[in-house]
Amino acid sequence: MLIDFFLHLRDSGLAVSTREYLGLLEALRARVIGHSIEEFYALSRAALVKDESNYDKFDRAFGQYFRGIQNLPGLQAEIPEDWLRASMRRHLSPEDKARLERLGWDRLMEEFRKRLEEQKGRHAGGSRWIGTGGSSPFGHGGYHPEGIRVGGPSAGNRSAVKVWERREYANLDDQVELGTRNIKLALRRLRRFAREGALDELDLDGTVLGTARNAGWLDLRMRAQRHNRVKVLLFLDVGGSMDEHIRVCEELFSAARGEFKHLEHFYFHNCIYEHVWKDNRRRHDQRLDLRELMHKYGEDYKVVVVGDATMSPYEILQPGGALEYANEEPGATWLQRLLQTWRHAVWLNPTPPNLWQYHHSIEIVRSMFGSRMFPMTLDGLARAMRELNK
Repeated sequence: MLIDFFLHLRDSGLAVSTREYLGLLEALRARVIGHSIEEFYALSRAALVKDESNYDKFDRAFGQYFRGIQNLPGLQAEIPEDWLRASMRRHLSPEDKARLERLGWDRLMEEFRKRLEEQKGRHAGGSRWIGTGGSSPFGHGGYHPEGIRVGGPSAGNRSAVKVWERREYANLDDQVELGTRNIKLALRRLRRFAREGALDELDLDGTVLGTARNAGWLDLRMRAQRHNRVKVLLFLDVGGSMDEHIRVCEELFSAARGEFKHLEHFYFHNCIYEHVWKDNRRRHDQRLDLRELMHKYGEDYKVVVVGDATMSPYEILQPGGALEYANEEPGATWLQRLLQTWRHAVWLNPTPPNLWQYHHSIEIVRSMFGSRMFPMTLDGLARAMRELNK
């Protein structure tokens, strides 16, 4: 099995050597880990990946190969605690879910504060306390139409209006090999060429004309290369529901890096607030103030925001509504400032347009951007580039 895993990593573009593979086998023989797939993941990544920039590629390849496997074959298994917790999860019918009350922002925050003060122990399967697998607005692993996720993974409902944990995201890979050149061709609609830099390109027409004027004596003429002078700021939403769109976002990111000489990229989560970041591994301690970026990059920059705009409306409209921290000003305020600073701005949405009407947050962002939200299709990209050229 592990030989096939080794070959799978190589096929996924990871430069894994035989020596590193043998080191992994030696560690397994020495029983430095238990039998869980999580421990094997940590060991194999440490043994096989030497450059942290390849962690995201390894994660995707590992997930594809071991999908559905919870324990390594041939080793005695134990029941994981997560399985036991999931077994206590309440199964609610659609009618039960419809009867659950949406508290509203102010009451939700007040009730959460009270629970923190009153609760003394762990709870599971209930409807009031901060726990797991129930229908309480607070906790994880259960269901509530509008709540605060605390201390665990998402149950997949995407109904949390705030997340009480430190979340980690992976940087997008800008070296993705595109299957076609269609995205690059769409981006090339956004161009403004100029010749600049060293005289390192043969000017054939100038050489022929100069030689003719020089009575046949060769008059070699050089010129600077033509470069696309368009300046682009690319804001990329990462994490959460955007995990489904990593591949297409990486293709767009890779194509943009190849097309635009003057390109700066930044990451955000769900909505743009007072700070963004360049590196997801250091997003908690190396944040960039959006006000400073507005002063640094002039109004001649074109702005492309990439995100599914799928979030709680509170994240856009409410002070303190950000999913992971208490923001002083609503996200809508910062989006308005962005649009006032950079007049040429578009929003690319990887969610199919036929689903936009079902998400209140998409309609809010779409109205703020006017007619400048486009689907992340080839036609949508072409229309977005034409909009930026106006």
